[in-house]
Amino acid sequence: MDLFLKNIRNRTIKTKNGDLKTPFFMPDATRGFVKFLENEDLEKSGVVSLVVNTYHLYLQPGMEVMKKAGGIHGFMNYHKPLLSDSGGYQIFSLIHKNPDMGEINDNEVVFRSPLDGSKHVLTPEKSIQIQFDLGVDMMVCLDDPPPNSYSKEKISRAVKRTVAWAERCLIEYKKQLEKRKIDKERRPLIFCVIQGGEHIDLRKKCTEGLKEVGEKHKINWDGYGFGARHIDVKGNFMENVLKKTADFIPDESLKFALGVGSPKDVVRCAEMGWDMFDCVIPTREGRHGRLFVWENDYDIFEKNSLKNGKDKINFKNFFVKGDFYSTININNKNFKKDFRAVDENCDCGLCKNHSRAYLNHLFRSKDPLGMRLAAIHNLRFYSDLMEILRKAVK
Repeated sequence: MDLFLKNIRNRTIKTKNGDLKTPFFMPDATRGFVKFLENEDLEKSGVVSLVVNTYHLYLQPGMEVMKKAGGIHGFMNYHKPLLSDSGGYQIFSLIHKNPDMGEINDNEVVFRSPLDGSKHVLTPEKSIQIQFDLGVDMMVCLDDPPPNSYSKEKISRAVKRTVAWAERCLIEYKKQLEKRKIDKERRPLIFCVIQGGEHIDLRKKCTEGLKEVGEKHKINWDGYGFGARHIDVKGNFMENVLKKTADFIPDESLKFALGVGSPKDVVRCAEMGWDMFDCVIPTREGRHGRLFVWENDYDIFEKNSLKNGKDKINFKNFFVKGDFYSTININNKNFKKDFRAVDENCDCGLCKNHSRAYLNHLFRSKDPLGMRLAAIHNLRFYSDLMEILRKAVK
């Protein structure tokens, strides 16, 4: 095997709801569900973990419901690891787009619910308390994620606030472990977030500040996340910033590329040493009729050979060119009489049981089954991709 992807890290993460092997991808179950999909669909697609959102679940159905359900696992009847995003990105995006929706200061965030206009206050401490009430396996500190278009001065202030809030989150995290009598084996993993926009020096400054917070409180962060967008104001992938930031993070900690991303971006980040990924892309694209299809020019698609360890992969050609897959839009009228499988290399329920023509018919008929089948296929594509990446290691 050509081990071009030499920086991919194989690790096993232990959580209270099961072990995870890196690198891995988490679909977004933002509001406690993946749109149109049952838990069985996720299982068959090879999904190993999901991301839920603190902000959205806090607003609806609310924490009273969550507590009565025994936490988010019981509410969803989902028994694999769950990671909760702090909700900071969603709240701050809301305010950055419309200042009338709230105010950010060094102590807290005050915001109005887009559901009913009600006023809410979120502090770093409250974010951690909510995530403990959710009962997740992995939680993320509340941070200040400014748009990359902001001035360096504004982003620098966000870095300072992010580090300060991470310390408050860590103090509250320790308090909650003690209050709830949670032992080492059952504790949720805790992640901080690195801000800094497109500025490598600010990313480094933020990482160093977060390290110092952990050292001060004698807790090693389980992981560090890459905060805000991973594309610049012109829409370009911030390759150098992502690479440098990954290098700043201690090797013993997990490296979480939040919001990444397209299959090509996931591969590029995995090669930089990022371990974890989450994004709405596979399911959202599927619901719009855009499906990821493996290209057929590589031995990698002999899946039986792959699983038996008889790999014949030139990873340099396969991944770096970025042409290992294509995207088809099943809404296109050209698929109306195309009776091939969406992808002959895929073993998902869609590809095993239905044709492109049938899926085209479902989308043209606006039947939700089409969106469900397409989302299942894209999730299977991502699961296969992550399996391939995990094998691209010594």
